[in-house]
Amino acid sequence: MSLDSPETIFLVVVNDEEQYAIWPQYQAVPAGWREVGVRGDRQACLAHIAEVWGDMRPRSLREAMGA
Repeated sequence: MSLDSPETIFLVVVNDEEQYAIWPQYQAVPAGWREVGVRGDRQACLAHIAEVWGDMRPRSLREAMGA
């Protein structure tokens, strides 16, 4: 399987700082990241992230700034 293959299924993952990423389903999710329950092709996963991740600052920075 390849990251560039149209058949590759991705997972949407998030870390403790509430930063999002996509991760190929065929690889173990790295330590410090967890699945959010969304999976699909690259475009679908990126669309979900664009929808839910409006403030790209890490959670700790948002909290420090009182957001």
